[in-house]
Amino acid sequence: MEEHPEGTILPVRARPRARSNQLRSGADGVLKVCVTQVAEKGKANAAIQRLLAQTLGLRKSQLELVAGASSTAKRFLVRGLSPPELGERIEHALAQGDS
Repeated sequence: MEEHPEGTILPVRARPRARSNQLRSGADGVLKVCVTQVAEKGKANAAIQRLLAQTLGLRKSQLELVAGASSTAKRFLVRGLSPPELGERIEHALAQGDS
């Protein structure tokens, strides 16, 4: 994660066509976002944005895909949260997924 004037840049690794929608911790430290949606016409990107908003307690308008529209390596701008605040929300969401 890196600071941005409007919030935080969150790098994620996308996994479309997964069995379920979930956030997972990646081996390389990058957040993995698994969605059941297929990667065509932006459907998976929209599903990733919805899942991030839902699991991290954000409004969809706080999230903007700034890089990686057609790649599995994506970067989202999360408006209004500092890296430490976003990190806490991610840790909480990952802990909830494990239980």
